[in-house]
Amino acid sequence: MIIDTHCHFDMMPNPEQYLKQQEVKKNISIGMTNLPSHFLLGYEHVRQYKFSRLALGFHPLYASENKSELRLFNQCLDKTSYIGEIGLDFSNEGLKTKDDQVFVLEKVLQLLSKKNKIVSVHSRRAEKVLFEMLVTYGIKNVIFHWYSGPLSLIPKIVEHGYYFSINEKMTKTNSGIEIIKRIPHNLILTETDAPFNKICSISNTLTNIGLGENAIYDNFSRLISAIRLSLIHISEPTRLDVIS
Repeated sequence: MIIDTHCHFDMMPNPEQYLKQQEVKKNISIGMTNLPSHFLLGYEHVRQYKFSRLALGFHPLYASENKSELRLFNQCLDKTSYIGEIGLDFSNEGLKTKDDQVFVLEKVLQLLSKKNKIVSVHSRRAEKVLFEMLVTYGIKNVIFHWYSGPLSLIPKIVEHGYYFSINEKMTKTNSGIEIIKRIPHNLILTETDAPFNKICSISNTLTNIGLGENAIYDNFSRLISAIRLSLIHISEPTRLDVIS
């Protein structure tokens, strides 16, 4: 069993075929969405699968033009225990909408501060600001997806018990290798970020970082256990959220 904690199967050429293949292999797939409306479109389709889950997202690069979907985010919040992807993007691509991103993220974190979710975050060129916002709002069970920020921030992220999802491409760059070296093994999860990441074999990722599938499963199970008790407050919890 392999565990993909961050992919975008809703944006694959044939999501249904992909999920059926993963189900046969008993591979766990957590599908990110870019907007609450995207989550709502896929929600009923994904519920039928045992090993696949759909996360409720509000991607920072979509925030500026879709602030009206904050109401829908709130309405969908109790349909899943997985949130993603959310976050900030202060790269050249996202810098022009920085203020809108912060506005949307603050609203999202205010909602999440009252919940117990697993949260996958996008942090490109905004790692410090994002981390401080997560801490301010008391957000737990966070996974830093494809972290590429300063090495000096990693100990602070680790101190809060946040996880990092690693992909194969990270294991093949000098900067990625230096980041991975500084992450305790018990806080490492795996991802593909497919279909955007063309280098995305989880088996290769595990080989390159020297960890086995059982180690990642143990880490993921520990993360699941952090939200398991809260699932009794969600309708149909065994079908919706628990992967055992």
